[in-house]
Amino acid sequence: MSSEHMQIGEVAARTELSLRTIRHYEETGLVIPSARSQGGFRLYTGAEVARLMVIRRMKPLGFTLEQMRDLLEATDRLDSDQLTPDERKELLERIRTYEQGATEQVERLRVQLARAEEFAGTLRGRLARGRHAGA
Repeated sequence: MSSEHMQIGEVAARTELSLRTIRHYEETGLVIPSARSQGGFRLYTGAEVARLMVIRRMKPLGFTLEQMRDLLEATDRLDSDQLTPDERKELLERIRTYEQGATEQVERLRVQLARAEEFAGTLRGRLARGRHAGA
C-alpha cells in the first residue's frame, strides 16, 4: 500500500465521519476511493479526504446530496484547464450560489445559537436563584 493512500478507518478518524457514512457517500457516487488494497480494503487519497470534508461541512447547512454532487462537479471542472471563459464564468456563478446559500444558513444558525445560549443562561439563572432560596 502506498503511503499516500489511507484506509477507511484512518479517513473516518480524520474526517470525523462514520465508516457507514463514508460508505454511503461512495454508494451515492459522491466520493469514490481511488484504489483498493490487495485485501479489498478501500484506499483514499488526500484529495478524496478533502472531498469528504466539503461534504461534511455542507451537511449541517442543509445541502442535499444532489447539491453536494453539483458543487463537487463544479469545483472539479473549475480545476480543469479545458474551460472556455464562458464555462469558467458559469461555474464560478454556480459556486457563488452555494457560497451565498451557505452564508445565509450560517446566519440562521447564529440566530438559533444565540437563542439557545439565552435559554441556557435563563436556566442557569433559575438554578442559581433556587440554590440561594434554599440556603
